[in-house]
Amino acid sequence: MAEHLQETLLPDCLIPVPLHPSRFRARGFNQALELARPVAAKLRLPLCPGWCRRVRDTAPQRLLDAAERRGNLRGAFAATENVRGRRVALLDDVLTTGATLHEAASALKKAGAAWVEVWVLARA
Repeated sequence: MAEHLQETLLPDCLIPVPLHPSRFRARGFNQALELARPVAAKLRLPLCPGWCRRVRDTAPQRLLDAAERRGNLRGAFAATENVRGRRVALLDDVLTTGATLHEAASALKKAGAAWVEVWVLARA
């Protein structure tokens, strides 16, 4: 992933899609963060997982259709002021309907990010 991305205009920082704290405790890891670590290191990008957080625990997306996914995630993310004026890349493992990434990107833009790019490993 990093080798492919090094040929692009790189952002100011890399933000993995966050899990809600309760989901993180249950799972024990955040798959987006685990993917983001080596990508950020290879591209020499700051890794900024705290700049976007999941503020609402949501139902698992896997059993929901596209419309239900959008509703399930509405208002689920918040971003810090650290993103103001910055170009950021939001990284996740899989893009299915795009609901998660759309909602997280919207929170980053609302917090003042100048530019949000989405990086995913796979599309389902």
